[in-house]
Amino acid sequence: MKVTIDGAVIAEAAGDDVVKIEGNWYFPPSSITPGTLSESPKPYICAWKGVAQYYDVAAPRGTRKDAAWSYPDPLESAADAVGRNFAGYVAFDRAFATIS
Repeated sequence: MKVTIDGAVIAEAAGDDVVKIEGNWYFPPSSITPGTLSESPKPYICAWKGVAQYYDVAAPRGTRKDAAWSYPDPLESAADAVGRNFAGYVAFDRAFATIS
């Protein structure tokens, strides 16, 4: 699977390596193109996944603010519910990203 913004590849991973949670595809940290993500100060806490880290995404036509997020240390019950540990996996806002 692949994530692109403005035609640039932001993440790419085998289908077995991504995790679908609540309709969003989460990509492993190793699949993210280096230099495309920078931490955002946007706060968010999900009741069942825990504290999120948002990211701004650098793309050819400019940075997309808060266009990606991850759960660096998800709640243990969330990993149990998903069926695998998704710590650090990154999801992308489909308003900006194309996922194919």
